[in-house]
Amino acid sequence: MRKVVKQVLGVDVAQKELVVSLGRMYEDWTPELYAGKTFANTEKGFNALLKWVRSQTDNAVSLRFVMEATGIYHEAFAYFLDGHQQDISIVLPNKMSNYMRTLETKTITDKTASEAISRFGLERKLDNWHRPKETYRKMQQLTRERDQLVLERTMLKNQLHAEESGALPFEGYIIRIKERIGLINKQEHIIKQEIDALIETDPEVKQVLELICTIPGISVLTAAIILGETNGFELIRNKRQLASYAGFDVKEKESGTSVKKKPKISKKGNRHLRKAMHLPALVAIKHDERFKATYAHLVAKHGIKMKAAVAVQRKLLEMTYTIYKTNKKYKKNYLEEQKDSAQVAVE
Repeated sequence: MRKVVKQVLGVDVAQKELVVSLGRMYEDWTPELYAGKTFANTEKGFNALLKWVRSQTDNAVSLRFVMEATGIYHEAFAYFLDGHQQDISIVLPNKMSNYMRTLETKTITDKTASEAISRFGLERKLDNWHRPKETYRKMQQLTRERDQLVLERTMLKNQLHAEESGALPFEGYIIRIKERIGLINKQEHIIKQEIDALIETDPEVKQVLELICTIPGISVLTAAIILGETNGFELIRNKRQLASYAGFDVKEKESGTSVKKKPKISKKGNRHLRKAMHLPALVAIKHDERFKATYAHLVAKHGIKMKAAVAVQRKLLEMTYTIYKTNKKYKKNYLEEQKDSAQVAVE
């Protein structure tokens, strides 16, 4: 009888259900997927899943639960498993999608997705997931709430403009819209105060945030969005991975001489991160020599200003990760220092 050396439960998470596949690796490195089932994405379903898993696995061999970071739907299950001292790995969606392309799976269903996740867990050495810092979780909640308020205010301002521009504007309607806009302004101010107060409660997070804010264009709010959406870069291992997580990775399609599409960013990532980098990039292009030079070079290369601006957005986001990893402030005069060093080397 072959010995089992590794066990993995691959979990495909949806809003209402968890589709799971059990896999095991034998001592001769042969993987096997041998059981699968669907459970409700509720606490009752979690308990039933855990009971089923224990009946299907070898208690003498450690079991790892592997799932994708699917918005917020995986969080409750991850917290449940963490509370039951289980080994958990949460994988970025882009890593799983890239892995699935290497498989011979032609039809993508919840079942085949969970099987791919299980196989991925068997083949790879994955890091343990840890419950996020409460500060980062609250940051994400507050910054997303503010983003929703900003969207509502923009919609109301458009409605106000349309009504005031009409032939017979309705005064009562205008008054009520202005009151709603005023309420949103007050709520946004309160949220900003709560974010500032939250930062003050955690010296470690405050230090990281202050370092990130040395980058031109990056405000406290932008830094809070980045830290909240990445859980303090918890699942990020390099700059390329961060860019992919945000949807800034470049997608190309080329086949022979007949198919050749223009490269473009995938946008298959965290839209909150992409949106947060728009205004900071414009500020950096205007006030920082490094990003101004990058922007000018790209515009001269292909003549598309928006494409160049998106490239700066990506570089800014990657710079936040560099600052976080090195624990050093951004050097505004970096290009000048490099030129001086080069000049000294020539002399």
